[in-house]
Formats: sequence, C-alpha cells, structure tokens
Amino acid sequence: MLTKVMPDKQKAKALKSMAEITLQRLETTDLLKYPSNTLTDYYDVLHKIMEALTLSEGVKFKGDGAHQELIDYVSKIYNLDESTRAFLQQMRDYRNRISYEGFMVNKNYILLNHDKIKQMIKSLTEKLAKLNS
Repeated sequence: MLTKVMPDKQKAKALKSMAEITLQRLETTDLLKYPSNTLTDYYDVLHKIMEALTLSEGVKFKGDGAHQELIDYVSKIYNLDESTRAFLQQMRDYRNRISYEGFMVNKNYILLNHDKIKQMIKSLTEKLAKLNS
C-alpha cells in the first residue's frame, strides 16, 4: 500500500550506503559459487536503491505486495522500460522463492544476467543522485 510520508533524505542516504556495502562484499565473493545468495544480494541492493528513491520523494510502500508495488511505481515514475520492470519482478519472485521455499538459482542465471543487473543498479543510482542533488 502506497503511503505519503515526509521526504526522508537521511534514510535514503543510509539505504544507499547499505546498498554500496553489499556491492563491495559481492565484489569479493565468487558470485557463481553461491548463485542463490548472489541473486538475493543483488535484489536487496536494487530494492534499497528503489526505496531510497521513493523515500526521497515522500512515498513509502507497506504491507503485503509492497515490493511488487515499489517495483511497479519506480518503473512508472522513473520511466523504466517494460523489460526492466518485468526482470525486477522476476528477481523479486526468485528472491521470495529462495527465502521461503529453498529455491536454488542456477549459476547460468547469474552469468546471463550479471551485466543487466549491474546496469540497472547504475541507472537507478544515477536517478537517485539526480533526485538528491
């Protein structure tokens, strides 16, 4: 559920910092040795950046379906193309299946999508920087 809140640049900055720390850790890890953990970490980074974007503008998502709504909202407001939105939703679904069902991601998923994920992180981080400049 979308709720209007006071814009919170400090919390947005803290979320961005946590995303950067996770990315630093990922750079020192064998991404293909633990592909499910890699996907979960990359999703966490993307989620934190998207949440930082919405908090910066005074929007917060809560309750069941909050992650799904966040992805759809950010995709619409920040003009992400449909394939990016669908890919983020797929990552969200895989992350949920990993967390709640023990789903295992094949290392090929990481190999095939690593560059795409890194580009999405870069693009969303740039949008956040523009918003908070």
